[in-house]
Amino acid sequence: MWAIQQHRAGSAGELFIGTAATPEPGSSDLLVRVLAAGVNRADILQREGKYPPPAGISDVLGLEFAGRVERAGAAVEGFRPGDRVFGLLQGGGYAEFVRVPAAMVRAIPEGWSFEEAAAVPEVFLTSYQCLRWLGRLESGETLLVHAGGSGVGTAAIQLAKAMGGRVVVTASPGKHPVCLQLGALQAFDYRRPGMWEELADLTSGADVIIDPVGGDYFDENLRLLRPDGRLVMLAVMGGSRAGEVNIGQIVFKRLQITGSTLRSRSVAYQSRLFEEFWTFARPLFAEEKLRPVIDTVFDREEVAEAHRYLESNRNIGKVVLRMG
Repeated sequence: MWAIQQHRAGSAGELFIGTAATPEPGSSDLLVRVLAAGVNRADILQREGKYPPPAGISDVLGLEFAGRVERAGAAVEGFRPGDRVFGLLQGGGYAEFVRVPAAMVRAIPEGWSFEEAAAVPEVFLTSYQCLRWLGRLESGETLLVHAGGSGVGTAAIQLAKAMGGRVVVTASPGKHPVCLQLGALQAFDYRRPGMWEELADLTSGADVIIDPVGGDYFDENLRLLRPDGRLVMLAVMGGSRAGEVNIGQIVFKRLQITGSTLRSRSVAYQSRLFEEFWTFARPLFAEEKLRPVIDTVFDREEVAEAHRYLESNRNIGKVVLRMG
């Protein structure tokens, strides 16, 4: 089969379309012909040699896909060749075929394109995990989402609104209109001096914060959180060191700080998350209260350009590869 590979760890220019062995599905797996694949920052980190796949997982990039079932394992029920499906992966999505546990696959809803389906799993499952399982967002609480125009950000805005939360975001000004259209009540320019003071004055604090930035944001997040607030850390795009941190804020405001990645979780954990998320979200997608947000679709031959585009932070929502 063909697969997008890389000469060595490094820049997007190291990516090329080569060949690899077609995976063989186990008894509980599906073999799927990939027709679209989401592009994620985790792919960029892996390409750079900073985020290796879990043991035993394909070193081909790609954490989400949409396509058609090619073959089903002997123990799999409910899927047959030709079915339109999408799902979450621990790796291997940038390829002609992918092997995936059937528990991590769902049928594509009527009317969705393969590109739309491929834009859902990673960002919506990450956001649902942050909001429901880790952040425990309650109706009426205030959620702050940093990088609100990102794939995770645009998913989190919609999910939090559906859960009854009040959402505010930080993002570059060009992304504010989309964030507001999706349901954010206010959007703040992260580059503007005094942003944190504005956030405190206009929101009176946050109950839950989702932060992929880290660095100097950490102490400011602690200041902004209300008593019993929850901070969920997804990445360290702004640096892994937080400088001087007032630990007293954690103690006296009873704050809870959680770090999380989804890829390294067990298949059992991911499948439970997928089941709960899809039970909650499927009717909301049908009612168009949730929707995939796609910025740009690139052909597979343009994979290097797709990575550079995501690295430039120009996207609002998802970047997707058309693989068929």
